Order: sequence, then structure tokens, then C-alpha cells
Amino acid sequence: MKKLMLVAMVVAGFSIPASALAATWDNAVLIDHNCAEKFGSNPDAHPTSCLLKCASSGYGILIDGKWVKLDQAGNEKALAALKATGKKDHIRVNVKGERKGDVIAVSTLAIPE
Repeated sequence: MKKLMLVAMVVAGFSIPASALAATWDNAVLIDHNCAEKFGSNPDAHPTSCLLKCASSGYGILIDGKWVKLDQAGNEKALAALKATGKKDHIRVNVKGERKGDVIAVSTLAIPE
């Protein structure tokens, strides 16, 4: 009986959905890799036009003052959101995904208007 309970607990532990590992970062600063150091201390001065121009360098968000890279899907979502926004600067994003070291595997990204 004890073995059966132990097996059931182990199986239940492996059945946790991947979404349970996801994290959310709300109102996070979006910044491209080229400008992370230049605008890191004053990200609100970083214009949307620059974010669009530097898209090929890759995007990331600031977490506790550290630039954390978005994966390819995140870069595509960020670029689409930037093209759709009317904001000229002060770009913040709401990101949901899984952080794997210094990269976030992004499932959703939106610029709150």
C-alpha cells in the first residue's frame, strides 16, 4: 500500500502542466540589445523609433536592473507590438513565459496602451 501511494505521488508530480512553470512580468521595460547599456539607467528616454531600428540586435526586458533576452518568438511578438503601438517612448510590456537562465521563452507579450 505504501509503495502504491509513493508511485501515485511521483506520477502526480510529473503531471504538473508546463504552464505552471510560467512566470509573468508586468510593466517591464522593453529594450533592444544594442541600447541596453545606453538607456538602461533611463529607459523611458529610449524612443520607439530606435527600438524598431535596432530590432535585429534582439529584444529583452529589464528585471531588477538586468537585461534578460527574449527568445525568437518573443522578439517576433515584441516587433509586432512595437509596429502596432502609437507610443513614441516609455515602452513597457507585459510578458508571460518561462525564464531559462538569461533567456525568456515567451508565450505572450503585449504593450499595454
